[in-house]
Amino acid sequence: MKIGDKAPDFTLPDKDGKEVSLSDYKGKKIILYFYPKDNTPGCTKQACNFRDNYPQITEKGAEVIGISKDGVKSHSNFAAKHELPFILLSDKDLEVIKMYDVWKEKKMFGKTSMGVVRTTFLIDEEGTIIDIMDGKRMKSTTNADDVIKSGFLE
Repeated sequence: MKIGDKAPDFTLPDKDGKEVSLSDYKGKKIILYFYPKDNTPGCTKQACNFRDNYPQITEKGAEVIGISKDGVKSHSNFAAKHELPFILLSDKDLEVIKMYDVWKEKKMFGKTSMGVVRTTFLIDEEGTIIDIMDGKRMKSTTNADDVIKSGFLE
């Protein structure tokens, strides 16, 4: 997956079990972010940063979609606990996570394992990926701020 590619369509369940497709948002700018796990410190800070900036994001006609391998119930609890107004999708089978190439080898506390690498895709109204932000270009605590500063919403 690289800048200039068409974002592959997918359908996954949201926090209420309702099927949501990327193509449902054609004609809108999409901030599609993949994160490792609900209710972990970095992921919570990232989600809350999107929550705090959500009015500014939607005011510009964009939508935020978060994806992790957590289940529907976990997403429901996470969204309720932190009052998250945006879409969280469950990819328990890693289908979309692998499609977007964010399932990679990671090192944490000296151990190597496979997991979701925090990555944000900025997708324009035509469905084209116009930017990819990974750990080298953004911090979980300021991900929404980084998107706003990028000029994507203009």
